[in-house]
Amino acid sequence: MASPLSKLQLGGLRGLRAKLLRRRDHRPLVACLSGLYGCRWGRDERSSSRPGACCCDKLEGVSFALLVATFCLTLVFLYFWGQAKNDYNDFDWFNFMNLGFWFPWSVVLLVVTAVFFTYVTVLMLLALCLLSEGQKLYLHWSHKIGILLSLTFSIAATAVLSDLWRKEWTTLLLSFQVTAPYLHVGGVLLMTALSWPIAMHFFRMSSKSEAGQGLILGVYLPILSALYLVPLGLYSPCIKQVGTLGPAPALFGHRGAPMLAPENTMMSFERAVEAGCDGLETDVTISVDGVPFLMHDRTLRRTTDIHQVFPNWKDASAAMFTWTELEELNAGTWFLSHNPFGTAGSLGAADRLQAGMQSICSLQALLELAARTDKRVIFDLYRPPTGHPYRDTWVQRTLEVVQNESSIHSSQVLWLPSDLRSLVQDLDPFLQQTSGTRLPLEELQRQRIVLLNLHYSAMSPELTSAYAAVNISTNLYVVSQPWLFSLAWCAGVQSVTTNAPQLLSAMSAPLFLMSPDEYNVMWILSDLLSLVLIFIIFTFHWWRERGMSSCSSSKVTMDDGTYSKFTTGLQLTVCGSAFSSSSFLPIPICSSGSDWGRSPSALPVDQSLQSGDQLL
Repeated sequence: MASPLSKLQLGGLRGLRAKLLRRRDHRPLVACLSGLYGCRWGRDERSSSRPGACCCDKLEGVSFALLVATFCLTLVFLYFWGQAKNDYNDFDWFNFMNLGFWFPWSVVLLVVTAVFFTYVTVLMLLALCLLSEGQKLYLHWSHKIGILLSLTFSIAATAVLSDLWRKEWTTLLLSFQVTAPYLHVGGVLLMTALSWPIAMHFFRMSSKSEAGQGLILGVYLPILSALYLVPLGLYSPCIKQVGTLGPAPALFGHRGAPMLAPENTMMSFERAVEAGCDGLETDVTISVDGVPFLMHDRTLRRTTDIHQVFPNWKDASAAMFTWTELEELNAGTWFLSHNPFGTAGSLGAADRLQAGMQSICSLQALLELAARTDKRVIFDLYRPPTGHPYRDTWVQRTLEVVQNESSIHSSQVLWLPSDLRSLVQDLDPFLQQTSGTRLPLEELQRQRIVLLNLHYSAMSPELTSAYAAVNISTNLYVVSQPWLFSLAWCAGVQSVTTNAPQLLSAMSAPLFLMSPDEYNVMWILSDLLSLVLIFIIFTFHWWRERGMSSCSSSKVTMDDGTYSKFTTGLQLTVCGSAFSSSSFLPIPICSSGSDWGRSPSALPVDQSLQSGDQLL
């Protein structure tokens, strides 16, 4: 005969099983979720689905599918635009040239995208919570309109940017080379969390719902399998053996240090030198009286106050002004008013005063600064427009300034202009010939090219290594974000042109750097842990739903006398056993199959009686 202790232990195990089998009714939580998702505030009726029934009708099913699609599209676009931050200044400059006024459209687009994504994400979480509670979905019409607006915005923004700024998709692909290992782990964790509501609804479906069960597994399992196998096709130069990482790329200040001072001004180049740049990059235009000066744009509208000094000439070519006229213009106040990089507010009072007094810088002044600080200089050279006195001699005039009007050594100048390259080599063979286009190795060697100056989208570890093997270095422009600089570092690039030398010079190692062994451990452990958790979750729901089905198949009827006899001596559960405090004799109690989805107060037996006895 079993001892009282063994009976207590048996009763405890049965009580634990009863608790696991019980469907708990979180009515306040469900009411809150339903109110937020479907705006059904203060309604007392239940909306839970019966076992085997669909979680929503066809219209709501379409709405939920649309919600999932919108979530995916807004997530992709948010990630895309977040990774495009390296080129926000180019985007705003493009809009300025087309609209005629400066506005941080890039930041506005990022904020709007984040708002839409947050809104759709909240709706997704509400829907998943309702499904986890076994509730039928009902999405309010206002949310349906919001989802359509979010979807329309994502599609329109993606289409417009794909048409006007197609090269940014290359940036997206490059970003995967550093973020894919972590996106893989995040995706696996998300799919593991989703296994709970998916398994619950899969096993709650009746045998007649094989199509629904097949649809659930037909969508979930392929996505999960693809996530598990993603690392097999993953490549990243930042996953490399310890000790194989080369030195950090040298830095060229893009028009100086444009985050710290107005671009192409003497203050900007001085800040670039102070930030640790190895070289200075700029663009050169020749004035109508033959003075090479620094200006990136074809006109003076964006970076000077020409609309105040020469309002009738604000759209004229910058090359059609004399140097005396150019010296009258202020080239710094625009930086404080437009704040192109959002950094002007961080300047001290003295720096703001200095920035507001900057003027257009001549090529001669830049070369003298480079000579004093032993920095290299790289510049693009614009040919003057038709009718300009130096239309046909612009190369010779610029070369004359380098050789005769400055103290810089020719070997410090990386000569980028491709026009009349043979003539330039004959006149000054010490200039470092640089190409802005990717050419065959034989052609590069014939032209005595020592440096390739390419857009960062052309980044390739294989090509960089091949060029380095024949003593041709690679410089990428414009690299300003730490993740992109890290990728260039891992790819073996020798130098980069940057808007943020003060940030990149402070990096002691690439971001996301790991060895192949470390990555394999992270990949395999995350996949195995996910697989084990998903197996446990599916097994639990299978066991739970099977126990409930067997319980609902047998009904127990209790007369009033029996119920009254045990009201104070035991506590009843929906599917389990109760014991009297005196004899520990089990009394099976089960609810009927028609009681699913009803609140505890609606069941024929009170399930929360006051008792100090063991709950089973």
